[in-house]
Amino acid sequence: MAWFKKTREVKAEKRVKIPEGLWIKCDNCKEIIYKKEIEKNLQVCPKCNYHFRISAAERINFIADEGSFVETDAELSTTDPLNFEDTMPYMERLKENKKRTGISEAAIYGDATINERLVALAIMDFSFMGGSMGSAVGEKITCAAERALENRVPLIIVSSSGGARMQEGMFSLMQMAKASSAIAKLKEAGILYIAVLADPTFGGVTASFAMLGDIIIAEPKSLIGFAGPRVIEQTIKQQLPENFQRAEFLLEHGMIDIVVERKELKNTVYKLIQHFMPLSQES
Repeated sequence: MAWFKKTREVKAEKRVKIPEGLWIKCDNCKEIIYKKEIEKNLQVCPKCNYHFRISAAERINFIADEGSFVETDAELSTTDPLNFEDTMPYMERLKENKKRTGISEAAIYGDATINERLVALAIMDFSFMGGSMGSAVGEKITCAAERALENRVPLIIVSSSGGARMQEGMFSLMQMAKASSAIAKLKEAGILYIAVLADPTFGGVTASFAMLGDIIIAEPKSLIGFAGPRVIEQTIKQQLPENFQRAEFLLEHGMIDIVVERKELKNTVYKLIQHFMPLSQES
């Protein structure tokens, strides 16, 4: 018989609750990285230099002078010419994307300065229906080109798109000719157009204004092409080369002019403007 009763104290383990959203997994190297570290690095992985997809608002902060961007036609949005419906009505899909992204369409445009040089700036946002080009996006790109022509300032377009928007059928395809025609007038007037291609840039956008730049810049490892690699492989029944359609592959084969890291993009664009379109040419 025990003369005493031994009691065991069980100490409860203290579990530290880690708030969600502090860490992010890189899509390229699969490393888990502190989100603040990526944000400080302009949304670029510090481990492998992978450039994350970013919103139009973030892009403006990286390429334009602080507070200089003045958006035009912010509320411009498309209609539903075909009364299109897939898993949901087209207008309902547009409404959902507007609410989620805070913008009215997959592109925004306006005036801005880059190191105090005035430019017409248009930026596509992949988070809005895959950056697809409908009639409103085509109108914004065209208006940006016309604004550059009117003010005789350089045009900068940052593309990130899956291509023409299927919900608008032929109306979306017509935007290719419309935007290309406006850009052709810039060339006739000797006004510089710099095309910046971000990941991904495909379809009707690649087949029109994205590849018409006097200078074509791409971010590292960006996927750029008309049809996707899987579709091409299925069509030609052959395996594609390694890194096919990546920015570096296109640079090697003469499809683009330069690959520029995000942290260098603003100054690179500025130097190109200063070299190819000195201030004396603007007036």
